[in-house]
Amino acid sequence: MIKFLLMVNKQGQTRLSKYYEQVDIEKRPSLETDVVKRCLSRKKEECSFVEYKDFKLVYRQYAALFIVVGISDTENELSIYELVHNFVEVLDKYFSRVVSSIMFNLDKVHIIIDEIIQNGHIVETNKNRILAPLLALDKMAEAH
Repeated sequence: MIKFLLMVNKQGQTRLSKYYEQVDIEKRPSLETDVVKRCLSRKKEECSFVEYKDFKLVYRQYAALFIVVGISDTENELSIYELVHNFVEVLDKYFSRVVSSIMFNLDKVHIIIDEIIQNGHIVETNKNRILAPLLALDKMAEAH
């Protein structure tokens, strides 16, 4: 099961967080700081899977953006690693400049994540199906 997804810049600042398992609001900043330090301190040659407390971290770097996913021990790391890449491809397909666009369109990024992951489980990977609700919203906005 996916526990959380974080999008973080190179400075370690969380740009987006999505939790699928209850974590107290007060505990989230320290969890995110610790998780981000673990992933950002690793060398590029090192594996993108990290054992952390009672779960695993899977991360990928795209330019100045890191995407970190916390998963249960039973989840397949490679499938999550590919899921992150698929997510970035969907973002790239919708936004022309991913890194700058996500900051100004967090609502749309959340819609994309919600189409891919629900209740901590992957429900859709087809890029066209993931983007369909957003494209429909865009068409409605253009009509008005």
